[in-house]
Amino acid sequence: MDAKIDSLSMGLAFTETYKKYKDAHPGIREINCLKVMFPHVLGDIQSTDLFAGRDNHYGPIGFVPEGNGHGHSINGYTYYCDEAFLDEEIQRLNPNDKMMQQLEEAKLFWKTENTKAKTRRAYPEAIACALPSDNFSGEAGIGFPLYRIGGIYLNNDKLVSLGLPGMLDEVRRYRSIALETGKDVELYDALEMALDLFKDICNFYAKQAAAIGKYDIAATLMKIQISRPKTLREAIQLSWLYQIVSGALNYGRMDVYLGDFYAHDIDSGLITEEEALEMLTSLWQLIADRKTTWNGRVIIGGMGRRNEPHADRFALAAIEATRQVKEIEPQLSLRFYKGMNPLLMEKALLSIGEGRTYPMLYNDDVNVKAVSKAFEVSHQQAVHYVPFGCGEYVLDHQSLGTPSGVINLTKALEIVLNNGKDPVSGKSMGIETGGTHTFTDFNKLFTAYKKQVQYYVEALADQEKLEYQVVSENASYLYLTLLYDDCLEKGKGLLSGGIRYLGGTLETYGNTNAADSLTAIKHLVYDQKKITLSKLLEALKANFVGYEKERSLMLGAPKFGNDDPIADEMAKMHHEFICNLIRDQKERIGLHSYLAVIINNSTNTTFGLFTGASADGRKAGAPLANANMPSAGSDKNGITAVMNSQVKLSAKIHAGSVQNVKFSKDLFTNSLQTIKALLYTYFEKGGTQSMITVVNRGDLENAMKEPEKYRHLFVRVGGFSARFVELDLDVQLEILSRTLY
Repeated sequence: MDAKIDSLSMGLAFTETYKKYKDAHPGIREINCLKVMFPHVLGDIQSTDLFAGRDNHYGPIGFVPEGNGHGHSINGYTYYCDEAFLDEEIQRLNPNDKMMQQLEEAKLFWKTENTKAKTRRAYPEAIACALPSDNFSGEAGIGFPLYRIGGIYLNNDKLVSLGLPGMLDEVRRYRSIALETGKDVELYDALEMALDLFKDICNFYAKQAAAIGKYDIAATLMKIQISRPKTLREAIQLSWLYQIVSGALNYGRMDVYLGDFYAHDIDSGLITEEEALEMLTSLWQLIADRKTTWNGRVIIGGMGRRNEPHADRFALAAIEATRQVKEIEPQLSLRFYKGMNPLLMEKALLSIGEGRTYPMLYNDDVNVKAVSKAFEVSHQQAVHYVPFGCGEYVLDHQSLGTPSGVINLTKALEIVLNNGKDPVSGKSMGIETGGTHTFTDFNKLFTAYKKQVQYYVEALADQEKLEYQVVSENASYLYLTLLYDDCLEKGKGLLSGGIRYLGGTLETYGNTNAADSLTAIKHLVYDQKKITLSKLLEALKANFVGYEKERSLMLGAPKFGNDDPIADEMAKMHHEFICNLIRDQKERIGLHSYLAVIINNSTNTTFGLFTGASADGRKAGAPLANANMPSAGSDKNGITAVMNSQVKLSAKIHAGSVQNVKFSKDLFTNSLQTIKALLYTYFEKGGTQSMITVVNRGDLENAMKEPEKYRHLFVRVGGFSARFVELDLDVQLEILSRTLY
C-alpha cells in the first residue's frame, strides 16, 4: 500500500476510535487511540541497529504529548490534526474516491476537536486580544503562544529497576487501593492496558527481529517482558523503546540509570568495554535518527548520582560515543562540580576541541543553588535539575516547565517608543503608553516599558495555565503518568493533579538589545543630552538613512559584554525586572513555578526580521543578540570581559540561560591550558554553563561557498547544535557575525 494512503487510513481509523470513546474516561479514550497508532507509527529495525525502536511517521492525525520531533511536522500537541497535509492529500485524490470524502469529514471534525484548537477556543477575550496570532515566524509581534508540553523527563531508573512486571504489580497494587477508597479506578485500568500495549509492541519487534536474523534483539525483547533488566543490553532496550512509545524526547541522567549495568557487565566479563561502546554508539545513532532538533538531551555527571564511580565510567564512554557518532544528537550535557572525577572534564574538552560542540557544560556549584532558589525547592531536590530543549531546566521526573510562550523584548521597547503602533507593520500593538513627549525623564520611559512587557507576560502566563487545564480535561498521558513521581500514588494523570511540580517557562528574546537600547537612550538623551528622544525616534524610523551621526552615537554608547559598569548595570536592572516579573506570575495563575528562560533557537534571527531599528544602533531586520550574549560585534574587550558581564546577571531568578561562544581551533588546540583557565575562572565567578563551538577561522565562510565539503562542520545555534550547511542563510549569517575568539 502507498505509504501516504496507509498513513491516511490510520488517521481515519484513529478518528473513528476517538469518536467511539469521545465520552469515555480520558485514559480509556487515549489508550484505545494509541492502539490504533502503535505499532503503525514505528519504524523498522535497520541492518546496523543493535536495538529495536524507531520513530517512523506519526501521520496527519494522532496523539503525541509534544508537538514536534516525531518525523512529521506536527502543528499542535496531544490530539492533533495537520490540516495542511490533509488538504494536499485531498487535492491529490480523485473526487469520486471514498477516502476523499472521509478525509474532508475527518478534517472538519478535528478542526474543533484537536487540542490546540480547544486551547485557542478557551481563550478569554483578554488573552485573545493580547495574543491574536500564533505565527511568530511569519509576522511582527511582541508575544506569541506556543502549543506543546515540553521538558518531559521520565523516571528511567524506576523503569529499569522494576521492569515491566514490577510496573504492572505497582499499577495493580494502587488500583486495589483506589477501589477501596473510591478513587479513579479507570485510570489504573488504562495504565494496565498501556503496559499490555507496550508488550504487544515488544512482540511486534521481536517477530521482526527474528525474521531478519537479529536474534539477540528478539531474545532481549522477550526477556524484558517477563523480568526486570539484568544486563546493559536489556536496560538500554527497555528504556529506549519506552522513550519511543511514550513520546518523551529527552533521555535523562543516563549514567545514573545505566551506569550500574555498564560496570556490572564489564566487571563480570559478560561484555568488553569495546562491546559496551558499540552498544552506546548504536543507541546514539538511533537518537540522532529520531531528529528531534531541539531535544535529544542525555545528561551525565553532576551532584546527586548514586554509585558515582559506576556513573563516571558510563559517562566517559558516553563522551567517547559522542566523539565517534558525528551527528547533531544526542545533545550530551555534562554537569560538573568541584571534586568530581576530573577525567570527565578532560575528555569533554577533548571532544569539544575536535569540533563536536558536545558535551555542553553545566556548573553544578552554581546551578544547584540557583535552581533551589528559583524553583523554591530543597537542595536535595535541586540536585536533580536537568536541562532540556534550548537551555531550560526542570526537575528530573518531578516537574514540567513547558516553554509555552515567547516574547520579543526589543519589539516591546519599539512599540513603547511609538505609543502602541508598530512602525514595521503599521498595526496597533500592545497598549498605548504615551507619546515620546510624555517621557520627560528616563524613569517614565522605563515605567512605560515595564507596563508594556507586563501586559504580555500576564497574557502568556494565563495562556500557559489554560493550556495545562485543557490537556488535563482531554488526556491522561498514560506512559508519562507511569514514570512521573507521585502520579500513581495520587491516582491522577500527569496534568490532572498527578505531577509533583507543575511549572511553566517563558522564552525571552532580545534581552541584550533591549538593555543596550535603554542604556543608549538614558546615556545619550537624558544624561549627556547629545540627542533628543524625538530625533532618536526619527533616526530609528528612517533605519538610520540620513542619520549616520546619530547611529554612530548609539553604536558608541556603552554595551553589555565589555565589563562596562554603565551597560552592565542597566543589563542587570533589566534582567531582574524581566525575571522577577515572570516569576511573580506563579501565585496569580496557580502554578508551582513560572520562570523566564534566556535562550536561543534561531528565534533571535526570526524576531529580528520583524523588528525595526533599535537604539543600540542595530539596523531594522538584523538579528537580535543570541540569548544573553553581547550583540554581534559590540564586544570590544575580549572574551574575559564578556564573561565578566555575564556573571553579573543573577541565575537565581530564572530557569536557564544560554552562553554560546566561538573559539578558533588554533586557540583551543594550541592554548588549551589558557582555555581551561578561562573557563574555570568563569565558572568560579558564577558562570552557569557554556556551549562552545570550535571552528577553524574561515571555515564558516568557505562552508557557505562549498557546502558539500563542509557537512562535518557543527555549530551551536543557540541551545542546540546543527550542521552549519543545513541552516537557513539568515541563521548562517547570524552565526558568522558572532565574535570568534
